[in-house]
Amino acid sequence: MSPTASSPSSSSPAAANEALAPLPADRRVFRWHDHASLWFSLGVGLLVMQVGAYLMPALSPREALAAIVFGSLIGAGLLGWVAKLGCDSGLASAGLMHAAYGRRFAGLPIILNIVQLVGWGTFELVVMRDATVAIGRQSGGMAASWWPVAATLLWGGVVALLVSGSMVQLVRRVIARVALPLVVLSLLWLSWQFLGMAQAQGLAQLWARPGEGGMGVMPALDLVIAMPISWLPLVADYARHGMSGRSALRGTWLGYALANIWCYALGVLVALTLPSKDLVTALLLAQGGLIALSLILVDEVDNAYGDAYSGAVSAHSLLPRWSVRRWGLLLALGCTALALVLPMHSLEPFLLLLSSVFVPLFGVILGRLALGVDVGAALQRARSVHGVPVALWLGGIAFYHLLPQWLPGWGAALPTLAVCFVLARLTRGR
Repeated sequence: MSPTASSPSSSSPAAANEALAPLPADRRVFRWHDHASLWFSLGVGLLVMQVGAYLMPALSPREALAAIVFGSLIGAGLLGWVAKLGCDSGLASAGLMHAAYGRRFAGLPIILNIVQLVGWGTFELVVMRDATVAIGRQSGGMAASWWPVAATLLWGGVVALLVSGSMVQLVRRVIARVALPLVVLSLLWLSWQFLGMAQAQGLAQLWARPGEGGMGVMPALDLVIAMPISWLPLVADYARHGMSGRSALRGTWLGYALANIWCYALGVLVALTLPSKDLVTALLLAQGGLIALSLILVDEVDNAYGDAYSGAVSAHSLLPRWSVRRWGLLLALGCTALALVLPMHSLEPFLLLLSSVFVPLFGVILGRLALGVDVGAALQRARSVHGVPVALWLGGIAFYHLLPQWLPGWGAALPTLAVCFVLARLTRGR
């Protein structure tokens, strides 16, 4: 699956397709700390902090923190479970979709996954561009009107350069050894600075501040879970490189849960102490915020890379004549072009729309393939369309959207996931 890997030697269509063939054992090198460092790094981002700030002032700080902790543990646990499934089977996410939904129908969720990855990649480039311009203006430069275009092209070029290399080497040498320590230091610094501001403003009073309403705890839980859920279609693409399913589960769960809790909570803290519609501006106002934000911005690159790489793996599963590297370059260029022309302002509806598709999608996949199923054999036996899983997925999407109208205080993600999982489990032999 990695860009430097060669295709399997078998002449069958499945074997010639890197995304639909199990990864050989000799190419599985990730240990638990590789999974943990990768998913901590992917879990850190300005977008996560921004969504955390959305929880305020509708919720009280206590309610927001409860939603953040429980939502992160549940969402990261789902990531870890799918990571174990991908590692045990050696299959990429596209392979899991083929095994669960059938070889022909799987093309639909795969295409939807590519669309959402292009959307996320474009979001990331816009965030990096805006942060770069804000940092440049704060330091006295980048006043020219063409700087946003230059910044977009710069970061798009960096992503294209990275996706042309080896994913395994990027994770083990760049992310684990360089990017991760720097981003942890930046988060520690920003946390210290904003906790100091909160202390100066009266930490006890801020903590006791009531919510203004407009969002309940369960809908807030949906918003928190939406971030890890958006990574579900990507996690197997990386976890299949793991040496052990259990270590993939533990490392993915620990790394992402810690990053998600930290960044969401930091977003809430920033919203409490420096209310602003522009999170980047608020971060720059902290002492040393320019340096800390610059380090987080560098770490943001791996999020855009992850979108391009997994999008390339999914696209390769549909058209294997093009290599993963070639698809990655094409998607990186496409995201860059979209970032130059599309307005990208409303994030919350986009997140929830993605959840409505991928929560039931992976609820059905886990119900059909997890817990004692030989996924490789299931892929070999896959028909063109598996009618029952398809019906459960489509019904799950409808259930996700209708449930808030029937029971507005319940949220949608967890009930939909549970219903789809149980029904898929009960109908697994059909």
